[in-house]
Amino acid sequence: MKEALFYEKAVNDTVNCHLCARHCTEIPNGSTGFCGVRKNQEGVLYSLVYGKACSIAMDPIEKKPLFHFAPGSECLSMATVGCNFRCMQCQNWEISQPSEISGQEISPEKIVEMAKAQGAKGIAYTYTEPTIFYEYAYDTMKLASKAGLYNVWVSNGYTTPEVIKHASKYLDAVNVDVKGNDKFYKKVCMTPGIKPVYDALLAYKKYKVFTEITTLVVPGYNDRQKDILGIVEWIKDNLGVDVPLHFSAFFPQYKLTDVPPTPLKTVEKCHDIAKRRGMNYVYIGNAQTDKESTFCAKCGNTVIERTGYSTTYQGDKCKKCGTKVPVAGKQWTR
Repeated sequence: MKEALFYEKAVNDTVNCHLCARHCTEIPNGSTGFCGVRKNQEGVLYSLVYGKACSIAMDPIEKKPLFHFAPGSECLSMATVGCNFRCMQCQNWEISQPSEISGQEISPEKIVEMAKAQGAKGIAYTYTEPTIFYEYAYDTMKLASKAGLYNVWVSNGYTTPEVIKHASKYLDAVNVDVKGNDKFYKKVCMTPGIKPVYDALLAYKKYKVFTEITTLVVPGYNDRQKDILGIVEWIKDNLGVDVPLHFSAFFPQYKLTDVPPTPLKTVEKCHDIAKRRGMNYVYIGNAQTDKESTFCAKCGNTVIERTGYSTTYQGDKCKKCGTKVPVAGKQWTR
């Protein structure tokens, strides 16, 4: 175990955790916070998952999905068990909602060694929520950055701005799930609401962490035009029209096995709403579609071609009109 960051002692050996937006208060001695992986022992908060990787795999960066960061590169993806959400639609619920702490003992040094040995250009902290294994991720990120690797998160966005500031020195990019409206967060994700996600997105912008956004479209839950329009308008007004936006089709999972898969026409409708509202880079995921490639915002010419996870990257400038597409992490592109 490792002593946690971002907590304070409270009364009678209780502690208050400030890592995520839940701000678990007065965690009793011998108990964990909501995430189940940060435990108070006699007034000291410890990470129970430090160095305990439950999943490690090589992935294309496009799988995160990150389409405008280091296109065509591969990354070593890692996770520990645990989460600060209880999403009914979770695709990785076996590790995000575990009955006990598990994982293989792998040090941050070993993670970086594995990434280099397998030819990875970076490390992705993904599959579960990287915020809840922050100490493990942070120590790995420092070593990865020193070794010339990039660091990316796939996050639910319930990270506090002070933690984002702390991470931003080594965090190169993030894909944040914006899951739905406030009611969706409370009913389906079992959280206090959406505001902390928007606060996190503003913090990522402030501290210059490259950001993309994904919305998993669940039929009957967050697929109303009003809901999609609300997400798009907030992104446009607060982050700008160049932020890459991904709409992904849902397939029955976990506690929503009675919900049908998202029809292609539904995610296409979400795509069209975002495009009509002026978003320049909108994508569809988890579906057979031609809306995976990156097109020039000025003339519509293909700039980055994608088929599945196969990416053809020949620069960030449109060969037809010369307009540049915003691409970060170009030093790691294939």
